[in-house]
Order: sequence, then structure tokens, then C-alpha cells
Amino acid sequence: MNLSAARKTAAALVAQMTAEEKIAQLQYQAEAIPRLGIHEYNWWNEACHGVARAGVATVFPQTIGLAATFHPALVGAVAGAIGDEARAKYNASVAYGDRGIYKGLTYWSPNINIFRDPRWGRGQETFGEDPYLTATLGCAYITGLQGEGDFYKAAACAKHFAVHSGPEKLRHSFNAEVSQKDLFETYLPAFEQAVKKAGVAGVMGAYNRTNGKPCCASEPLIAAILREQWQFKGYFVSDCGAIADIAGPHGYAEDLPHAAAAALRAGCDLNCGEAYAHLTEAYEADLITDDDLTRAAERLFTIRALLGEFEQPRPYADIPYQTLCCKAHKGLNLQAAQQSLVLLKNEADFLPLDPAKAGSVAVIGPHALSTLPLEGNYYGHADEYIPLAEGMRRVFGASEILVADGCQADSDPRHREEGFTDLESEAMAAAAHAEVTLLCLGLNRHLEGEDTGDETDYSDHGDRKTLLLPAPQRKLAEALCDVCENLIVVTLAGSGVDLGEKVRRHAKAIVHGWYPGALGGLAVAGLLAGQFSPSGRLPITFYRADSPLPPMTNYAMAGRTYRYLTEEPLYPFGYGLSYAKFHYSEFQILRRSEEEIAVAVTVQNTGDMPARETVQLYARYTDSRTTTPHFQLCALAPVTLQPGEARRVEAAIDRYWLKAVLADGRRVNPNGGITLFAGGHAPDKTSERLLHSHCLTAEV
Repeated sequence: MNLSAARKTAAALVAQMTAEEKIAQLQYQAEAIPRLGIHEYNWWNEACHGVARAGVATVFPQTIGLAATFHPALVGAVAGAIGDEARAKYNASVAYGDRGIYKGLTYWSPNINIFRDPRWGRGQETFGEDPYLTATLGCAYITGLQGEGDFYKAAACAKHFAVHSGPEKLRHSFNAEVSQKDLFETYLPAFEQAVKKAGVAGVMGAYNRTNGKPCCASEPLIAAILREQWQFKGYFVSDCGAIADIAGPHGYAEDLPHAAAAALRAGCDLNCGEAYAHLTEAYEADLITDDDLTRAAERLFTIRALLGEFEQPRPYADIPYQTLCCKAHKGLNLQAAQQSLVLLKNEADFLPLDPAKAGSVAVIGPHALSTLPLEGNYYGHADEYIPLAEGMRRVFGASEILVADGCQADSDPRHREEGFTDLESEAMAAAAHAEVTLLCLGLNRHLEGEDTGDETDYSDHGDRKTLLLPAPQRKLAEALCDVCENLIVVTLAGSGVDLGEKVRRHAKAIVHGWYPGALGGLAVAGLLAGQFSPSGRLPITFYRADSPLPPMTNYAMAGRTYRYLTEEPLYPFGYGLSYAKFHYSEFQILRRSEEEIAVAVTVQNTGDMPARETVQLYARYTDSRTTTPHFQLCALAPVTLQPGEARRVEAAIDRYWLKAVLADGRRVNPNGGITLFAGGHAPDKTSERLLHSHCLTAEV
């Protein structure tokens, strides 16, 4: 069914509804209208990194881990598998008459906000700090989830529109003040690409205000930019409770009827929450018209028509329940976890270890046995979990595996497991009796995440207070440095972690594993054993714990992310080590047009094992009329090479990413020239001590 046919179906249905029936359809728990053959429908569903909150499903790596793959095709495949599981669950639910919450096909994913501040608890749900990477992977996710058939397999929803990334504590009342330059250069590109290139079905408004207007009632954002400038044809939904905030913490409307009316008039079609129940009062008070109700209802029913709700036979009805956690999806899950892992340090090629010769291995730390850090937030329940200790047993079966918790993940008594006692001495004993120690540290959704509603020693409503680990983990790690020579540190966290100088210097190897999904332990063990070469790259800058970060409430990009950072980072954006070595040569521009620039570079694997490398292409441009980023990622080209193999790799750079953004938000051709860089990392001269290859340049 094409858009035109779906809109006709929607218009025909809505034309038969009363005003009261239309109002009921604009609420996320939409009522049934039996006389029109319309079933009840609950719009709320989540699929950040797998079908969430709806029972058993494949739990893929958290979004920030998927971002670390730098692999759009892989992200698209993961989203396709999520879409298959979404349909399998929907088919089963409908068959048994279950149409409740988390049972529909409208998924409020992906989160394509920019992870601009390393302390933000929800940064783990994003594709990182870069507009190009976020847009490219976000579009791959949307296309994969929605499918390419005549009907949506599932409907994606890009969130949170717009200029939203903390603080979590203030999100219901905060006003994000942002310049037009930062708005159009950093915060909006991923949404624009999601609309124009991926055809995203929905967009969700943020809780906060942007430049004084609540995002879910912002004519500049919704009507002027999203609808008029970008020609968005899908549906717009509020974040849950956001419209009530308009009359509450924001103080923007005098009461709920006025708040609901303001949102509807601005173009918010659907309310997650209860505020649109007050549209009846708004309608009776002439704050809204029947045309307002009709417009919103038709948009919503267009989406339902595109999902095939009114078709017989129903599309995708042949996707069976056995699709959930199937063998193929587990294989894809393991592949995604493997490619998400970032090797940050490998002193004197300490890794990989030979499982047949490793001897005894101590697996120590609060993440050794826990499944909590495999999941992250917005998670489903896998039918099998492999934490780090279990992964080591499966891969290093010939070795003696000693396991000890050593400490709790943090010092908050609310997070203490029943009967748990800190046993640092047990950890010391295990390390002392082992030839190699794997120290399993990091965070979890109790320590970073969506607004938790409380403050702890470590976090404030989900945002981190420090880039260091919690105190119990720091104490354990530093103590192990004194008794263990062959120390490997694996951190599982949704954001950057500074281990502290003592641990960083002492560890032979450091791996950052994000929240790697249900099979994360198997992926980590496989990396340590050399079953594959690490290929993950950092989608965010890792800052030092004492970095002078701007206030979290400051949304100006100056001093933030690799594009505007002035301090030397702990690890730069795009960084990650491999077991192989790569040589770049013959970088050249193949052809130019007004739309794109085609380039090619030769990449050779000079190592002794097969390895995947992602060619990263960056641009540096200047313009006398405005400031420009130090560098801007503008294309990716993944390639897998056998030992000694060389290959000519081509990529097309969309000129959208080579534009300077002026003070009024316009994208223009830079008047100072453009230099392109090709390499395995960002061209960050301040961090050459870390980098494994040099970037080549070409002038445009």
C-alpha cells in the first residue's frame, strides 16, 4: 500500500467518526470503534536494541554499542531482526485477542539525540556524539525496522525532537537555549535525514522547552521545520506526560485543556499520557476545531493503514512465533556484540591469549557474574544470558577459571544484593592464584539511565556525577594492581569511563564493551582468545575525569565533542585498536558533482590475521562567515581483509556534510576550501600516541 492509498483509507474511516471518537483516537490507548470495525490499539512500544518490555526477545547490544560498530549495514540487519520479532509477537498477541500496552507495531525507537555531554544517563540509547554517524546509523535502523515491502513491518519513531540530552532531573521544566547555528549544525541533521532519507513513520517530541517553547507545542519545530521545511508526512507523538508538563512545570499554559489545545494546534497528533482527554473541554471552549481533530486522526490512521491493520490477509502474518530468539538472530546478536567491542589498550600485544596456554584465569569484579550490565535500559528478556565469567568458561575451557565478585557495583545500599558481603580479600586470593586476571567493572542502568527520580553518591536522577567508576570498584581495581601483574580490564558501561591513571598504566589490556547484549560474555571471551580481531570504534569522546566540562545545562557546542573540543581527550572519537595493522595509500578524489564527492583509497592488512577495518572519512573546512568544526565525519566504508590483502575502497560523500552552517542556520558551501582525510580514526593530532595508522589527505 502506498502513502496515497493509506491516506484515502484513513480519510474514509475518520470521516465517519464523531468529534468524541476522534479525540479518543488521539490518545495512546486508542479505544475500539466496533461500528467501524476498528479494534482498540495501544501505540506505546519500545525497541531500542530489541523488542522491549514485552517478554522474551533477542537482546542486542545497547544502541551506543551498535554505534561502536560503525557499520550501517549491520545496524540495519539488527533492526530488521527486531522488526521480525515485533511482527512475531504482534501476530501471537492478536491471535489471542491481546491488544494491550507493548503489543502493537508502533515502536518509539530509535533515539537519535546527540550524546553531547558524557554525563547524560540516556546517552547509552543514542548513536553517539556525531551528527553524521547518528544520522547514518539512525536511518539504517529505521529502514531495517520498517522494511521495504508494501506495508511497514513495524513503524519506527525518531526521538526526542529536538535539542534534548539532559539534565534528567530538569527535563520536565528545563528550557534548552540553543543558537540557530548549533540547532541546524548539530541537533537537527539526524532528524532531517530520518525524515528525508529513511521515511520515518513517526517523530516524538521532547519533554523540555527549546528556546522558550515546549517541544510538543512548538510551532517553529513541528510546523515550520518538520512539516513545512522537511515535508514530514508521518505522525507526531508527545513523550509520555510531556503535554501535562506544558501546564505544569513549564507554566506555558494555564491548564490542561489549554496545554492540550496548544500541542494539537502545533501539530502533535498523539498524546502519550492523559492530557488529551481534556481535548473535549478544549473543543467545547472553541480552543480547537474539528479540522484540527480530523487532521491528527487521519495522520494516525494513515500509519495504521500502512501497518496493514485493515488488510485481509494481514501482511507479515507468516512470520512465526519461533522467530523469537531464533538461531539466526542469536548469530546476528553475537556478531553485533563482537563488532561493538573497543580495544583501548594492548600493551606489547598482550592480547590475544591462547586458550590452550592461558593457564589459570581469575574473573573478578561486580560484572563477572551479573546479567544486569548485559542489558542496559529499554530492554527485553533474552531466553539465554552469557555473562563474562560464563563466556570465559566456554571459550577458555582448558583453563582453570576462578571467579570472585570482590565488591558491589556501587555503594548505594538500595542496589546491594541480598546477603552480599564485600569480599576484596577473596578477589585478592583469586588473583594471586591465577596467571591472568580479568577484571570486570563498569556501570548499569541503576547508575546511568533515564530519570530515576532520586540522587545517589554516584548519580543524579540517572546522570553521572563523575566519569570515574563508583568508589567500591576503584578501590578494588587499585588493590588488584598491587597483587596482579597480568591484568586485563573489561568495562561494561553505556558511556565513557576513566579508570584512573594507576589502573590505566598497570593494565596490560583494556576493553570497553558497552552493554553488549545477552551474549556479551561470549563475545568478550572470543575477543580475548583471538577468535576475531577487534573492530569497534568509539562513537563518543572519552574524556578525562578531571576535564573542565561545560555545565550540563549549557547546550552550546563550543568545547564539546571531538568537533569542538579544545582539551586532549582520554581516548578520541573514532579510536579503537585491532590485532591487525592497516596501511593506507593512494587516496584520491574520483569525481565531483553538486550532490556528492566520490573518493577511493587503498587499504592493506599488513597483519597476520583476518580483520575488519572501517575507513573513516573526515572533512575539515573553513568559512570566514562562521566557526566550523575541527573535523566532521562525512562517510564510512567498512572492509574485511585477509592477511596481506589490499583492496581499493570507494565511498561517496554527500555534500550535505561538507557545508558550513551560518548564524541563521543556513547550510552553505564553505568559502575557505575543503580538505578530506581518510584513515582508521579521526585525524586527531593531539592523540597520535594512541593511533595505529595515519590519515591521508586530499584537497577538494
